[in-house]
Amino acid sequence: MGQLRIIDTWDSIRKSYLNTTAWVDWLNTWIPKLPTFGEEEDEYPTLEEALAIELMMHDNEHGYFAVSKEVRRPRPTYVLHRVGQVVIETQNKMVGVIVGWDAELRAPPEWYKRKKYTDSELERAKDTPHYRIMFSGPDSSSILIGYIPQYNVKLFQGFQPDIPILERYFSHFDGEKFVMEKWLQEIYPDD
Repeated sequence: MGQLRIIDTWDSIRKSYLNTTAWVDWLNTWIPKLPTFGEEEDEYPTLEEALAIELMMHDNEHGYFAVSKEVRRPRPTYVLHRVGQVVIETQNKMVGVIVGWDAELRAPPEWYKRKKYTDSELERAKDTPHYRIMFSGPDSSSILIGYIPQYNVKLFQGFQPDIPILERYFSHFDGEKFVMEKWLQEIYPDD
């Protein structure tokens, strides 16, 4: 009898508190859509679209956000920074480590809309190298991942940021940059 009640309780928790759809529905009711002058209502991303884009930042089959496993060789001379370098993102002054790059913007159209680029900004961004950068999150065990255009990134030397999970990408910090693990070196052999 007691086991049946435990199973029923677990089933109820699993269907409510541990269910992604339930959380998305709950968040949708609590996150208001604030109108911006000049925008149509259908331009607002839904929470599902925002979460889908966020998931693509970690892995996707299209190679968006510098997660493609294709070898980056030869390395274009206009790609100024290298995997493993410590950089500062100039708009928000956040220090992070480059874990990947694309020679030009590779992101889905939903991401462009979310960034709210003007036509001229989008054209500039499309032809600019973009870097996948890991930043420390708001607490010591979290990370933020950015996909930042080259014109918003500057080299930041002499500093070793403490970012969780960097050991998945790098073996150590050599005083100047992080040294790539073998699997990452195979993708970026000229870095």
